[in-house]
Amino acid sequence: MTQELALGIDIGGTNTSFGIVDRRGKISAQGTMPTTGYPKVEDYIAALAAAVAPLLAEAGKENIVACGAGAPNGNFFTGEIAFAPNLPWKGVIPMSKLMSESFGLPVTLTNDANAAAIGEMMYGAAKGMKDFIMVTLGTGVGSGFVANGNLIYGHDGFAGELGHITAERNGRKCGCGRYGCLETYASATGIVRTAHEWMEQSDDATTLRKKGAALTARNIQDAAQEKDAMALELYHYTGKILGQTLADMVAITSPEAIIFFGGLAHAGPMLFDHVNRYMEANLLHIFQNKVKMLQSALPDADAAILGASALVW
Repeated sequence: MTQELALGIDIGGTNTSFGIVDRRGKISAQGTMPTTGYPKVEDYIAALAAAVAPLLAEAGKENIVACGAGAPNGNFFTGEIAFAPNLPWKGVIPMSKLMSESFGLPVTLTNDANAAAIGEMMYGAAKGMKDFIMVTLGTGVGSGFVANGNLIYGHDGFAGELGHITAERNGRKCGCGRYGCLETYASATGIVRTAHEWMEQSDDATTLRKKGAALTARNIQDAAQEKDAMALELYHYTGKILGQTLADMVAITSPEAIIFFGGLAHAGPMLFDHVNRYMEANLLHIFQNKVKMLQSALPDADAAILGASALVW
């Protein structure tokens, strides 16, 4: 008896992960390889095809329905990766076409945050939901907006960029070239940036000073758990900005839930008690106490593969 399977591929700035996944979200085989070290995208595709080949052979290629791929700046409509700053190849890359030709499979591509949203809807905390927002709090802030059971792509495939909503007018310079973007405050790099600014502006005692330039979001989490006053206040400040911005997003899409994923989301109540309080305080009355805040139900190590594979189904 044959079983329908999907090949899921997540193309990250440093590593690429891939796996064979069934409709229930069970990963039967998986692997990783570096994304970097291939000056030409064609060399990368050849290496990826070679890495994936044993998994396809073991699963039986005739059982693989198609491939789903998530990548920074991936465009669902065109199958292209367009000007991704965190990938080694510049310009517009016809990634879906190149992968399909190399693998001998249909390939559907979207950006990594949208893939995470689809994975959550297929296998995770959003199963059965038709209206929700997926927010990834990692190096940056990624997002996927689902309305009426469909991911919102917009006319050009690039809709749903929560990380580049202006959270603070005339605020911090963002890597996108604009100022005050949410991800400059509410990402892992954003909270570290806040910490460095505060330590330069005050002499307040904090264990964070010991880390110097090596300070990370995880260091802040550890310090907050030890009741470091500045670390706790960093979560308050970050939660306030994130909560206020999410209140605006609720007014646009009226989601049943907002689901969080990524390293900064591991802070739990230390961050999200503030996020929830400031979101509720800034919501229109008709939306108050209606929106659930949930943690992703996908395991961190497998979420990228599951999200990519969900594109197939």
